[in-house]
Amino acid sequence: MDKLMVDNRGKATISNDGATILKLLDVVHPAAKTLVDIARSQDAEVGDGTTSVTLLAAEFLRQLKPYVEEGLHPQTIIRAFRTATVLAVKKINEISIPVKKGDKQEMRELLVKCASTALNSKLIAGQKGFFSQMVVDAVMSLDELLPLKMIGIKKVQGGALEESQLVDGVAFKKTFSYAGFEMQPKRYDNPKIALLNVELELKAEKENAEVRVSSVQDYQAIVDAEWTILYDKLEKIYKSGAKVVLSKLPIGDVATQYFADRDLFCAGRVQEEDLKRTMMACGGSIQTAVGAMTDSVLGQCELFEEVQVGGERYNFFKGCPKAKTCTMLLRGGAEQFMEETERSLHDAIMIVRRAIKNDSVVAGGGAIEMELSKYLRDYSRTIPGKQQLLIGAYAKALEIIPRQLCDNAGFDATNILNKLRAKHAQGGMWYGVDINNEDIADNYVACVWEPSIVRINALTAASEAACLILSVDETIKNPRSSMDGPPGGAGRGRGRGRPHAH
Repeated sequence: MDKLMVDNRGKATISNDGATILKLLDVVHPAAKTLVDIARSQDAEVGDGTTSVTLLAAEFLRQLKPYVEEGLHPQTIIRAFRTATVLAVKKINEISIPVKKGDKQEMRELLVKCASTALNSKLIAGQKGFFSQMVVDAVMSLDELLPLKMIGIKKVQGGALEESQLVDGVAFKKTFSYAGFEMQPKRYDNPKIALLNVELELKAEKENAEVRVSSVQDYQAIVDAEWTILYDKLEKIYKSGAKVVLSKLPIGDVATQYFADRDLFCAGRVQEEDLKRTMMACGGSIQTAVGAMTDSVLGQCELFEEVQVGGERYNFFKGCPKAKTCTMLLRGGAEQFMEETERSLHDAIMIVRRAIKNDSVVAGGGAIEMELSKYLRDYSRTIPGKQQLLIGAYAKALEIIPRQLCDNAGFDATNILNKLRAKHAQGGMWYGVDINNEDIADNYVACVWEPSIVRINALTAASEAACLILSVDETIKNPRSSMDGPPGGAGRGRGRGRPHAH
């Protein structure tokens, strides 16, 4: 289920991404902040499974509460939990299925299935077939290091979700432009691209300096000098052979008209990240002066064109020779819906990257958790003492994932969990919750897959957080921190200081 968060400025965010929800909540309780931290670390490390890791940590603590209340020493519990985590990770590594990297087609199918699984629980689950292909295409177009920065995501309001497209290259929104812009060509084949951090407009004199002049001629000489400097810069850019001029700083109306007369395209106030992506994709370097505009500092691409997307115009650079990059153009109705789509695609992109880097997968949908739960329950019966109870509690806590899946889908959780326990006891290793048919199914056959690293990371992070909270036996709080502001009511800001004595 999705959550609707409204901040103090009234901005609404709709999401079911664990990391996003926890980031937006103003968590005050110190122990609860640990859960926020593990969700963030899971988001940074793996990109998905943020909700799972928070659920697991909370369920571990819930299962342990009775033991702590009965006076069992926390260190005994922590030892048992660390043992259980080591056993669970070892079991995942044993049963995870390796990916054959040699066969490109098979590898691609596997990545599409991993992306579909990541999108299953999201708002755009209905279009997962369309988006999972797009995500895999995007990640496959990168180089070996798979840098996330080289995938740009741009949102254009209006249109249907299916109108979203993947641009093989760099695309960014048309920037603010002056008169004369419409006269510029909007398409070039194999253009040279000048990337600048130079202001190409006349500044009003009063802003920059104070010059005292005694005659009109002196004043005119200063104005002429400014124009000469500007035209000198423009001529150097034109003579460099560049056909597309991009600058981080403004390009004024005189420069726009100058370029239009000479069949050049220009865009000022380009965002820094877009300029850097263009540089990494098309080559060249960002220049802070126009004195040395040689071929080595100019970028190049196969095709540049300006295209209308919905109500916006976008500049596309395609066939970039240097780095491999791509841009996703997302369409959709409401702004919140598009933001949630972007977050969902980010999770799917991270999962596909992980699946390429770590070449083993497990079945999702609660299957791996049920198998680990059965394995740890069987193991706990072979050992004596308190450890037996604690590892049993760990095994029971793992069932929260399939239970929560059933609750979210509106199923009878007890009934389905009983079926799952029976099936896993009979050796049905990959059986998990089947959301579509309100039953259980072999999720490996049903292609509900995810990289094993996601589960390993979630288990280790959740058990570390639970152990960390357990190891605390006392909280010491500065009494002043609970008061609202410094003593005497002073220093509160907003004009609430003490009145002055007159």
